[in-house]
Amino acid sequence: MQTLPLDPDVSDLAPTEPGLTSYDEQHVITYVRLLQAEGEGASWEDVARVVLHIDPLCEPKRARNAYLSHLARAKWMTERGRLLRGETRN
Repeated sequence: MQTLPLDPDVSDLAPTEPGLTSYDEQHVITYVRLLQAEGEGASWEDVARVVLHIDPLCEPKRARNAYLSHLARAKWMTERGRLLRGETRN
């Protein structure tokens, strides 16, 4: 069994493929942290800085786009049950 990285760096944009990707598998914890932060009402700036490792003061557009795309991907995964059921790629 492969150990997932606890705090991996992220790409500027999350995947948009219709299926689960290796990037998604590597970033499950990132997605969970994004969903948790949103549920707790954390600001997107704080989440970008802490979870995504992008400084929104230095790179506001990149930080916002990364935040929005990764949060959307996290929600996509939960809506399809993959994140909660722990499914993997075929």
